[in-house]
Amino acid sequence: MVHCSCVWFRRYGNFIDNLRLFTRGGSGGMGYPRLGGEGGKGGDVWVVAHNKMTLKQLKDKYPQKRFVAGEGTNSRVSALKGSKGKDCEIPVPVGISVTDENGKIIGELNKEKDRILVAEGGLGGKLLTNFLPLKGQKRVIHLDLKLIADIGLVGFPNAGKSSLLSQVSHAKPAIADYAFTTLKPQLGKIMYNDFKQISVADLPGLIEGAHMNKGMGHKFLKHIERTRQLLFVVDISGFQLSSQTQYRTAFETIILLTKELELYKEELQTKPALLAVNKMDLPGAQDKFRVLMNQLQNPKDFLHLFEKNMIPERTMEFQHIIPISAITGEGIDELKNHIRKSLDEHANQEDDAYHKKQLLNLQISNTIFYSDPPPKNSVTSPR
Repeated sequence: MVHCSCVWFRRYGNFIDNLRLFTRGGSGGMGYPRLGGEGGKGGDVWVVAHNKMTLKQLKDKYPQKRFVAGEGTNSRVSALKGSKGKDCEIPVPVGISVTDENGKIIGELNKEKDRILVAEGGLGGKLLTNFLPLKGQKRVIHLDLKLIADIGLVGFPNAGKSSLLSQVSHAKPAIADYAFTTLKPQLGKIMYNDFKQISVADLPGLIEGAHMNKGMGHKFLKHIERTRQLLFVVDISGFQLSSQTQYRTAFETIILLTKELELYKEELQTKPALLAVNKMDLPGAQDKFRVLMNQLQNPKDFLHLFEKNMIPERTMEFQHIIPISAITGEGIDELKNHIRKSLDEHANQEDDAYHKKQLLNLQISNTIFYSDPPPKNSVTSPR
């Protein structure tokens, strides 16, 4: 068994996962018509990935969020060819997706020193432009963090996600006996004895209708997209948002959470998922857990209890189902071990898939390279 403890926790009440920036390439320099001199090209604006950078640091350092490259120098007698303007580099974290104002992806930065050109400098004045310089490209760009954590906690409000986060990571999120404890994402890290770290994000609780932007709605679901795996957390006693809303059993909660993910984006259901059944310290919890396990093993036998529009196209398949109590600590070590095992297994599968793809590409390129050329005297028939 891998024993783990956490010595590190970060709350990100001020966490930033996307930024909108204005960028403009530098203008070109003036040409010199009498001597045919060309002005220097304007500088370019680049987005460059750095391991120790965050979007919050970027915003704090450049509150105006405007990035303009230098102008090209004018052509003159002593230097007919003007110098290029100074490039502007925007430092961003690794794991950023860059899109334009219309949502079109410009590129992604997946490792240190990756760089993307986002705004090109204008041409310097030359014969082609009647020796007049051109202005640099203007572009509004959006930076989006692709991944905020390894594990995203999914559950209706008050399922005990905040309590669980404090158990697995010794974090200190606000915990109270009212529905919306978490209004902003909280991030904790599980640290294992061999120094392995796994980040866990407690995201604002979903409510029915979240896909239509109710409650934290799309903001929450967008965060879910940015985690490697999902950890569903449900209260064994079920859930009721308020006295005006319907009571839901633990099984109904799981079905409704699955439906919300499906309605927002079906691909979310393909993420690896684990299930933590919380509050097992309550009276009668063991009996309720046995009923829940039967329902999860034979979901089709119980779906007739739901209205048609509440039934997901496919039910969630959990790799592990772990009964826990975030209050007493029951099952927490087992949960941590399953989290690690699941992440390691999928990392290995991704590596295998990547190597197979590389091997296939190599085989294809070799086949093309070694294929016999057509005989010299062969005649190809016109199409």
